[in-house]
Amino acid sequence: MNSTDTPAVTMTQAGFVEGMRRTLPILPSITFYSLAFGAAAAQTSMSLLEATLTSFMVFAGAAQLVALELWREHWTLTSLFGIALIVGTVNSRMILMGASLHRWVGGLPPGQLWPMAFFFTDATWIIGERYRAEGGRDAGVVFGSGILLWALWWLVTIPGYLISSLVPDPKKFGLDLVMPIFFVLMIVPVWKGRHDLAPWGIAALVAVAVWWLVPGYAFIVTGALAGALTAAFLPERADA
Repeated sequence: MNSTDTPAVTMTQAGFVEGMRRTLPILPSITFYSLAFGAAAAQTSMSLLEATLTSFMVFAGAAQLVALELWREHWTLTSLFGIALIVGTVNSRMILMGASLHRWVGGLPPGQLWPMAFFFTDATWIIGERYRAEGGRDAGVVFGSGILLWALWWLVTIPGYLISSLVPDPKKFGLDLVMPIFFVLMIVPVWKGRHDLAPWGIAALVAVAVWWLVPGYAFIVTGALAGALTAAFLPERADA
């Protein structure tokens, strides 16, 4: 099928509602995830207003949790640059995810595309990819999913912060495992067969090796790049 035969991308209210519907099964895990962030934020010098605004304006769970480890009561230009660099590195995986959706949503007008980009997350990417694999073309699915997750994320941050006094040590109750467990559960439905074994396996091996050898969060980017490059050089599946 050539590009002229590809149906034009749309964004409708029906797609928006469908995106919200497809997001419902993961809301419990997102709620727990946001509670964990709020509780962890309360253990730093971050105020309730700062924690809530972070979830409201940044909306990046993994990056926000990483930022908490670098949070300072008193800031300097060096510390600000450092936290910006780390957060940018963690979120750089969105470049690869966004590129994979470009052929689908790239034709949207800027007034729709850029607001949708703000609400773009790992979960909305997976929901959008599964929807597109089923033949869907309505980008409202990605937008609706992102809006619902965003609203839940910042709203639940508040009770998470307020009840943090009941959980003085979040790691003691395994709250620090919420993020990796959530990502594992999310990627399982994306598995398409043995063809995915090589890029997934190499991404995991590289990420673990870099995590072991290099301090910080470089393992996130290197693992993602290793998997992407492996997939790029593999022959296409016979059913593609």
